[in-house]
Amino acid sequence: MTRTGIGIRTAQASHERMVGQIHVYDGAGKGKSQAALGVVLRSIGLGINMPQQSRVLLLRFLKGPARDYEEDAAIEALQRGFPHLIDQVRTGRAEFFGPDEITRFDRQEAQRGWDVAKGAIASGLYSVVVLDELNPVLDLGLLSVDDVVRTLKHKPEHLEAIATGRSAPSELLAIADLHSEMKAHYHPTAAERGITGIEIYTGSGKGKSTSALGKALQAIGKGISQDKSHRVLIMQWLKGGSGYTEDAAIAALRQSYPNLVDHQRCGGDAIVWRGQQKEIDYVEAERGWEIARSAIASGLYKTIILDELNPTVDLELLSVQPIVEALLRKPKDTEVIITGRCQEIPDYFDLASIHSDVFCHKHYANQGVELKRGVDF
Repeated sequence: MTRTGIGIRTAQASHERMVGQIHVYDGAGKGKSQAALGVVLRSIGLGINMPQQSRVLLLRFLKGPARDYEEDAAIEALQRGFPHLIDQVRTGRAEFFGPDEITRFDRQEAQRGWDVAKGAIASGLYSVVVLDELNPVLDLGLLSVDDVVRTLKHKPEHLEAIATGRSAPSELLAIADLHSEMKAHYHPTAAERGITGIEIYTGSGKGKSTSALGKALQAIGKGISQDKSHRVLIMQWLKGGSGYTEDAAIAALRQSYPNLVDHQRCGGDAIVWRGQQKEIDYVEAERGWEIARSAIASGLYKTIILDELNPTVDLELLSVQPIVEALLRKPKDTEVIITGRCQEIPDYFDLASIHSDVFCHKHYANQGVELKRGVDF
């Protein structure tokens, strides 16, 4: 008998991989850079209580300092909270340009960034190197694809290398251990009704919850730059029990930013099988929704993450209509981020101003590679 189950495996697995992987996040949808920052946060959270803490390099191509970007606030929060762990280098000019507008400066800046990246990769000092917007740099021909591929293939064994941006070349995808494509979906209902501040990340690929963690960092960073309290609620369904590395990451953030992050979980420490839901599954799901509904209505939070809400609804543990009503009544300055895969698209998707379907082209777990604490769970 084939059983369909939805649940999140905890960090209590007996084996985990030690070899770092090559991650590629591409596509036209939103969430690529956020997913990379989510992996960074998880890595830092794991390293807080380790003898040798995880150092991270954020190498940002095509993002010169003369312009502000959404992830700037998230990176500021990371740097202020963990200044000894986060290194950032930005290269390029501050405006968009096409293949017919490439200048000598663009090539020099791309090469400068890649020289920094190659040195960092060779040094062995970093546990994570994020190559943000590397994909379009390669697509524009600003760097040698062969050189990049060769360097990544010979990276230190422990290093996690993450490349983001649209139009990843086939040569890079061929050596990637993980490839998630963010596919953008547009909902005219949201635009017609002027509904903003609702983001949904769904699909079978890796990057949904990690994108949400990136949004949490962004909210905290905005509060820092604007001298305001940007409180964040992270509400997680189907993640009962203990041992999730998000817990360590969130705890680390709360050490640096007291009273800014609230974290609630509900559900059992087991997969919920479709057609075999237990009474406790319904009770726990409803308990989580009551907390979330109250938070949405209160206006006390600038960002509310409803992690794994989609599969909870898909399993019919929660009704759709109360969620629609709560989202329609949310304060305009409250952002709600909803994550998780689902088979049937619920009505509240029509309210999303941003909807990315994270499609899994390749995942190392499907090749028999063990998951790694602090990166995968």
